Amino acid sequence: MLLKNKNKLILFFIFFFLILSLPIFAFAAVEEENINEQLEQLKNILNSSSSYSAFQTTMLLKSAQDLLEAGILFEDTRGIIENSVAKTIDAYSVKKVFDILLETKNDSLPTEPLINKINEGLAKNINKSIIISVISAKAENLKQANEILNEARQEGLDIDGGKEIIEILADSLENDVPQEALSWLVKTGTKEGRSIEEITEISEELSYLSLMAYDSGLSTEKISLLFKKAMDSSSNLADICENIQKNLESEISTAKIESGGVKPSTTLGSGTSPTSLTGSETTIGGTPTEEAGEAPTEIGGALEPSTPPAEETPSSPEN
Repeated sequence: MLLKNKNKLILFFIFFFLILSLPIFAFAAVEEENINEQLEQLKNILNSSSSYSAFQTTMLLKSAQDLLEAGILFEDTRGIIENSVAKTIDAYSVKKVFDILLETKNDSLPTEPLINKINEGLAKNINKSIIISVISAKAENLKQANEILNEARQEGLDIDGGKEIIEILADSLENDVPQEALSWLVKTGTKEGRSIEEITEISEELSYLSLMAYDSGLSTEKISLLFKKAMDSSSNLADICENIQKNLESEISTAKIESGGVKPSTTLGSGTSPTSLTGSETTIGGTPTEEAGEAPTEIGGALEPSTPPAEETPSSPEN
């Protein structure tokens, strides 16, 4: 009797497990069907180009499948393939782009900044090697930003808004704000009970100051020393930002004297720092600078398209 009841109990749990599993299996089947349909669309796009061999098309479809299964949106994957076909980007460069996206996604890091840069570069006809270089650097900055947060969490600090602050910190790293300064900012700001909005705002301020330094011709090493000097001089976040600007003004004045000239872009005014990394153009001393959040090496900066438009040959001056 006891054995019979035990067998019934086992059968009940098996039946219960199957009932719970059915929706999961059904969802997985639907998801697989959707991906197969999406891959068929991508295959048609690739086959519309004569630039890719059968082997290359199969290779790109496999990479695209990995992206879709990792959670990259179909619209983003299709957009990259469509733009690559339109710009006749070779298959191995496209695969390299996909590999960077996949690695970033598998690290649970935001991929939107990379996708935006890829599409921007393709739209502006930027050389493929520059696009790969830019998104590789951006992916590395996202990793470093995540490391900053993980270090703070390992010290027992509770940090919210992971994705948002990772992107802001990555932008600051891109603008040559030292990693040590950002790590200090996150730890100090969290210990002081500052909100995630305050920490990201200060990170943007540091990014703004670093762009001023870069625009003034200071080296990355010099900028790092400026930040370290300011951090060593005070534990107050507002004082540190003020000290960075004072040190920066001093360095620029010295550079002017030594060079015997004045660069228009190095004149510091009392302009207001941007409140957003995608805000309006920042003006320093009446001269436009790089838009905050856009490092000079980024796509959309001073880089020229890989195929510049032909210019008319100027006519000979009259005698």
